[in-house]
Amino acid sequence: METNTPGGPAAPLLQVDGVTLTFGGVRALAGVGFDVAPGSITAVIGPNGAGKTSLFNTISGFYRPTAGSIRFKGQDITHVPAPQRAKLGLGRSFQNIALFRGMTVLDNIKLGRHAHLKTNVLDALLYFGRARREEAELRADIEERIIDFLEIDHIRHAPVSALPYGLQKRVEMARALAMQPQILMLDEPVAGMNREETEDMARFILDVRAEWGVTVLMVEHDMGMVMDLSDHVVVLNFGQVIAQGAPAAVQADPEVIRAYLGSGDVGDLRQKFQALAGVV
Repeated sequence: METNTPGGPAAPLLQVDGVTLTFGGVRALAGVGFDVAPGSITAVIGPNGAGKTSLFNTISGFYRPTAGSIRFKGQDITHVPAPQRAKLGLGRSFQNIALFRGMTVLDNIKLGRHAHLKTNVLDALLYFGRARREEAELRADIEERIIDFLEIDHIRHAPVSALPYGLQKRVEMARALAMQPQILMLDEPVAGMNREETEDMARFILDVRAEWGVTVLMVEHDMGMVMDLSDHVVVLNFGQVIAQGAPAAVQADPEVIRAYLGSGDVGDLRQKFQALAGVV
């Protein structure tokens, strides 16, 4: 395990090293590697189909990599199941909203704490002792911190299905925060939002880092938001890291420009698709 040296940089909170992911003959990720520093906002960007969500699913434990490793706080979690990773401190939202639409906002958020509850079946059935205390602590934390923080007090008892899209995205972030994450993984947090909703979400992301000390790892297509918020940017294309670094440096990188705009060379594009399929 890495240790911090006096006066030196802090050890990475998350280390992705040589991660490869294949589905049959298709290689979704190929040797992906980067670090996430504690207290940072790290963005993963890339064109559609670059492998961003596959990477998120691998880090959070929904996919198991074909090769490579993932370390969290120095611990190898490559083969740790997804629920255990959530308990360790990896909380995430999803590209496509994954809320229980028939349940209220409050009940959806409370589900985020499930991995941390210690109540056994008997306690829960009889609702006494530890179960009652945990329920009180949970409600206090969610209602006094998370709901107030995300400014959703007015919809706490509303069914999720009745909410507009932007508020549903905010509720999903609330559920992720209820997991008490050390790294908050946000998969396209402002996708489909208007300008005002995007500005609100950007403010919440900055505040959760500043006020709660939560490290943020996000996938996002909104380049303005990425460049404004991020400390470190990782660029994927066809499942490979083609650039990473400070936002300004990444934005000016010729490989990044080529990945988004294309080189105009049909042969070059054909080679990339063949590589993606494992042909070359």
